[in-house]
Amino acid sequence: MHVAVQAIDREIWRDGVASEGTRLIPEETPLALTYNGGTYAVMMGTPQNLEDFAVGFSLDEGIITSVDDIKSLDVVRLDDGIELRMWLEQDNAARISERRRHIAGPTGCGICGIDSIAEAVRPASIVPPGQSFTPQQIMTAMQAIAPLQSINMQTRAVHAAAFWSPSNGIVALREDVGRHNALDKLAGSLARSRTSASAGLVLLTSRVSVEMVQKTAAIGAPVMVAVSAPTALAVRTAAAAGITLIAIARSDGFEVFTHQGRITARRAQEIIDVVA
Repeated sequence: MHVAVQAIDREIWRDGVASEGTRLIPEETPLALTYNGGTYAVMMGTPQNLEDFAVGFSLDEGIITSVDDIKSLDVVRLDDGIELRMWLEQDNAARISERRRHIAGPTGCGICGIDSIAEAVRPASIVPPGQSFTPQQIMTAMQAIAPLQSINMQTRAVHAAAFWSPSNGIVALREDVGRHNALDKLAGSLARSRTSASAGLVLLTSRVSVEMVQKTAAIGAPVMVAVSAPTALAVRTAAAAGITLIAIARSDGFEVFTHQGRITARRAQEIIDVVA
């Protein structure tokens, strides 16, 4: 059985004394993504929200442009892993051969197996202007993540990616041992529910690498917020894509690396109300 969390017996040493106990730890299993009968990639990940992962991975990789491009999706659980079998419309099938990997990637590896430097640093999609946010909204959004991380509360060993909007709070949150996988799952969840990302924030419990920016751009979110620092390439990519990249987000504040204009002390409507 492929479950997200396993209870494992272990020996514990504390202060020179040994004892025994059980700890909950996250599962890690091979996830094979196949299109029209051929394997494209095998990723290691948490066996949960797999339909979201299949759709989000396909969108973020540029294999499809819409969830409607997938004619069928089956989750096939095998003895040694899980196969996500997708059949695409014929017009989309040609995209597979352009970036077929045929490899096994490490946990949540974002760009494993691509065969050119240009592909690794490909330009991200340009995001729409979106809306502005106050510092309090950003901190409120980040503080809302932890209580919803059910797997991490049990294991303290997985990443999360979430989408927050001013009107609805946390709209979707996905977890995985791989940070890229968590973001792919979030992308798939938003696509399957037909949720536009242009009016909200993508929230990450990990550092920001270039692949995370590329995936956020594919989602169409104008702002991404992370608890850890970004890489220099991630900052340059976010700047070119029109994304506001916020990192090192803590309870007392954060740092804005690109497109600072989306962060305002107060909303325009609040200012109008004060003037009136």
